[in-house]
Amino acid sequence: MSDAAVNLYSDTQTLPSEGMREAMVNAEVGDEQRGLDPTVNELQARVAELLGHEAGLFLPSGTMCNQIAIRLHIRPLGDELYAHRSAHPIVAEAGGAAAIAGAMICGLEGAGGIFSAAELEAALRDPADRHQPRSRLVTVEQTTNLGGGRVWPRTAIDEVLAVARRHSLRTHLDGARLLNASVASGESPASYADGFDTAWIDFSKGLGAPVGACLVGSRELIEEAWRYKQMLGGAMRQAGIVAAGALWALDNNVERLAEDHANARALAAGLAGIDGVAIDPATVETNLVYFEVADPARLVERLAADGIETSVLGDRVRAVTHLDVDRDGVERAVRAVAASLG
Repeated sequence: MSDAAVNLYSDTQTLPSEGMREAMVNAEVGDEQRGLDPTVNELQARVAELLGHEAGLFLPSGTMCNQIAIRLHIRPLGDELYAHRSAHPIVAEAGGAAAIAGAMICGLEGAGGIFSAAELEAALRDPADRHQPRSRLVTVEQTTNLGGGRVWPRTAIDEVLAVARRHSLRTHLDGARLLNASVASGESPASYADGFDTAWIDFSKGLGAPVGACLVGSRELIEEAWRYKQMLGGAMRQAGIVAAGALWALDNNVERLAEDHANARALAAGLAGIDGVAIDPATVETNLVYFEVADPARLVERLAADGIETSVLGDRVRAVTHLDVDRDGVERAVRAVAASLG
């Protein structure tokens, strides 16, 4: 058994492989703001095609993708955004939707981070009532983060999009772990992104790149998104160095996400057999594992002392599998939890 740390804190903890580092070192670069970085241009075109949209924009982070998209769709005139109450723009983006776009936010309920078309419909405002904010934007998080890595079924997405179209709402897909959803379900990324005005994927989570995400939409929307990229300090000049890592990840690290999902299921099954742990392994669909114990903070502290890094989110412990955690690491984590609670 290796004494190396087992980092289950997040899939953002991955380190670039030697192959990825080599691709980054050898990347052809130029001024991306002038459209002269060929590696960035290739990445943007490839992601746009992957998600079935006209154009793409390479950005430093997924949070910036969300915030620029929200600003594209929301008018700072009392417009309201609808998302699950546990969605990333609500719980983990420092109030950016309000600060940057002036958005009102309505958090919707739903098991596993997935709200229904009926829940959305019931929350929408009466457009004739001047006392209320204007319903404007619906966002879907795929996969759900605090919802436990659950995959939005395409049928549920279609029902939500139908409500949005009926009420002339804009739509945005937060695809931080979209490729996890695609690998887990067999549904193509383009199918999941179909019908949304904007969407994005992240490279710094399960795909293992050190930085970056790519927002897609119509050419008109992406042209406007460039303005907000400039405004928010997202221009990166010779960004081909990091875009090359993202391209390498798309070529080498997508199909292997299935290994992370298998390791997450093995972790959940092992945890389910430990007294004092509450978890339903059937809810683990991708690479996020949430479980309950009597004292989450104390357990996380004990695990850290044993070289097992996890985190506390709310009243649960979160463990995330990724390319730097193998099955031996998962088994070591299960043994450490059992010993800590024994």
